Amino acid sequence: MSRKGKSRATKGATIPIYKRGRGVQAAAFQGRGSGYGSCSRAVAAVTAQTQLPSGGGSKELGIPTANFSEQVVESFPSDIPTGIYYGWACVGNGDVHKMVLSIGWNPFYKNIKKSVETHIIHTFKEDFYGEILSIVITGYIRPEKNFDSLDALILAIQEDIEEAKRQLDLPEHLKLKEDNFFHLPEGKIVNNR
Repeated sequence: MSRKGKSRATKGATIPIYKRGRGVQAAAFQGRGSGYGSCSRAVAAVTAQTQLPSGGGSKELGIPTANFSEQVVESFPSDIPTGIYYGWACVGNGDVHKMVLSIGWNPFYKNIKKSVETHIIHTFKEDFYGEILSIVITGYIRPEKNFDSLDALILAIQEDIEEAKRQLDLPEHLKLKEDNFFHLPEGKIVNNR
């Protein structure tokens, strides 16, 4: 991933790459669900502090999520498509794990504020709210949509998780797991603090 801040426009929307709370470069969005095929480089990357989910959806679904603050969500470009994405996530300087991510308003829960919710495909021994979470979004699964029932929503999320696992096993996505982005220097201050 280049860190020179250059932008390349290809098919799809152009969105910035984020590092340590600031936009540093643009990358073209491509995704399976958009008809453009899988993306071989990061769509976006973010490092920020996690917070408790604002609603009860995470517990009700049995699918824990780590959420970013309103300030971080607002720093995403307004034209980034809402929907379900996949990529890599790392808590602090820990191991890098597969993840799925929702960007949008979660129509089933009728949220009035846009959110970015990350489900890390790993079982943690304890909650990590308030910790630094680094994510690299590598592809798009599907648009955000409403569901007729909680069971239908849970089934869709489980299918998204399986799709993320399949996509992230592809060589072009595996190489992003080892990116230096995930390794914060000791004592490094993030989130503009």
